[in-house]
Amino acid sequence: MRVLRPEVALLLRHGREALAGVALTLLALWLGLTSFGITRWVAVMLGLGGLALIWTGVQRLRFGQGGGGPGIVQVDERRLVYWGPLTGGVMDMDSLARLDLDPGATPAHWILTSLRGERLEVPVNAQGAEALFDLFAVLPGFPTETMLQVLSRTEGPPVTLWRAPNIIVLPPRERRRLH
Repeated sequence: MRVLRPEVALLLRHGREALAGVALTLLALWLGLTSFGITRWVAVMLGLGGLALIWTGVQRLRFGQGGGGPGIVQVDERRLVYWGPLTGGVMDMDSLARLDLDPGATPAHWILTSLRGERLEVPVNAQGAEALFDLFAVLPGFPTETMLQVLSRTEGPPVTLWRAPNIIVLPPRERRRLH
């Protein structure tokens, strides 16, 4: 017998990080109000940890697009593998030169470009695409809030979210023009 509807259970599963942060913050608040001395300082630290969990959990909820899209995303350490119905590929994050998001495509796509100009396009709602949040978050200077704002759009041109420092990657048209 199910206690929760499947949609509610899915929402709770996706929001578990934020819910854990709320629980930790409430515990820290109770501990801070009912204790004194060093325990109160421990409560402050727990509260800060809980607030950090809430912050990252809410960002993850905003990042998730619900799945059910074309293809499967797998992340193994710093390697992204996309198995799509028509395309697919592998991209090592160490060779990533540029990351774009095309909100106007149906569905929206991540466009990853390697140092050699190879492109990998991954739908934002592919199965397992929520793992990309952690993969992108470790890029130096990655603008998480900007990414979440662009991700909420349903139309518009592709937006470059991140470029590798001190590297210029030309689109294929531009490279042909130089030769």
